[in-house]
Amino acid sequence: MISQRQAANPPIGVIFDMDGVLVDSAAPHRESWKALAREIGGHVTDDQFHRSFGRQNRDIIPILFGPTEDDRLEKLADRKEAIYRDLIRANPPIVPGAIQLIQELDRLGVRLAVGSSGPLPNIELVLHAMGVRDLIRAIVSGDDVARGKPDPQVFQLAAQRLALPPHRCIVLEDAPVGIQAAHAAGTIPVAVAFYHPATAFNGARLIVPRLADLHASALLQLLNL
Repeated sequence: MISQRQAANPPIGVIFDMDGVLVDSAAPHRESWKALAREIGGHVTDDQFHRSFGRQNRDIIPILFGPTEDDRLEKLADRKEAIYRDLIRANPPIVPGAIQLIQELDRLGVRLAVGSSGPLPNIELVLHAMGVRDLIRAIVSGDDVARGKPDPQVFQLAAQRLALPPHRCIVLEDAPVGIQAAHAAGTIPVAVAFYHPATAFNGARLIVPRLADLHASALLQLLNL
């Protein structure tokens, strides 16, 4: 309840990336790309997947399958994401500590958002599975932006939907391109070194090895609160 919260004053926001921050999705994403490749007579290597992970499908598909016309690209992207949701639906691989951190920030009156390259149905599936959908004020998906990370558009729009200036928003990211996007957006980038080494995160204000190691107090200290 709002009456139980300690409202942040002035207000601040925390914007979560989805894949690699709230959900350990690398394996099911890799398997869904490989399954799609088998369906269309192609092949995806682990190296190709890792080099493209964290980007939008419109950027990934040409990397994996070569130049693709827009109509076919959209159909391939939709099919891949349907495969992914089928893989995780029964048991989404929620990252340890994610639910607790969201609840802790909400109790402190922090405005919460998700800014992800993924499609909205993926985001909604995970947030509902976590039981935190009602705590998230704003969602920006890959469908909402014309340019993917490292372009800052996703985080600029998330801050806008939180009704906050970017410098009052902290972004939690697991990918170097996401940290670049957060930095370019004028937000405060925090890296979770889940899939990448800490040395990959140039520009991050804080780097933690696991989300479970991160507490609301450490985030608030970045804004001198």
